[in-house]
Amino acid sequence: MTRTRFAARALTIASLLAACGMRGAKQEPPPSGETFGADDTYSRTYEVSQAAACESARRALLGQGYVIAKTGADAVEANKNFQPDAETHTQLNVRVTCVPQDDSHAIVFVNAVQDRYALKTTSNSASVGVGMIGSVSLPVGSSGASLVRVASNTVQNVDFYKRFFDRVKYYLPAAPGEQSAPPPAPEPTTPPDPPPAPKPAGG
Repeated sequence: MTRTRFAARALTIASLLAACGMRGAKQEPPPSGETFGADDTYSRTYEVSQAAACESARRALLGQGYVIAKTGADAVEANKNFQPDAETHTQLNVRVTCVPQDDSHAIVFVNAVQDRYALKTTSNSASVGVGMIGSVSLPVGSSGASLVRVASNTVQNVDFYKRFFDRVKYYLPAAPGEQSAPPPAPEPTTPPDPPPAPKPAGG
């Protein structure tokens, strides 16, 4: 009986210690600060159809010098090249996805990835037989240079996406009630009265 009570007491103490350890343990932080927040950095809802939303996104990208790689009623992909210095090349890839919300609304999702390339030079070598020593690699005069991707990251700049969505809104088709009215017709002008006829002499 004493052994049973001792075992039960030891089990209770172990359970309490395990519970305290679980409460004291720190949660592992999310990768790269990713929290899946409720902000709308990467999406906007527009009162247009899915195809109209993607067409407006395509025009917004074209207006900023992007090269369209893929376009359709539900997605647009485009890229733009930058060269900060002589040995660094940067490419910005923008992917837009348009999803219908209902008959008159569409959600536009956008994601931009920035790839950075660096110029790498490689020298070629040739093997030459030298008697009984064997083959020896000797550098030759030719060399090759190529761009190698050295970094890739998702753009998280809130202002960048805000400006993109503002441009998309600019290219949205105007609603029927918002179409600009034609300019008013000019009012007819009355020609001036002719000058009075000269009076005859001696009258």
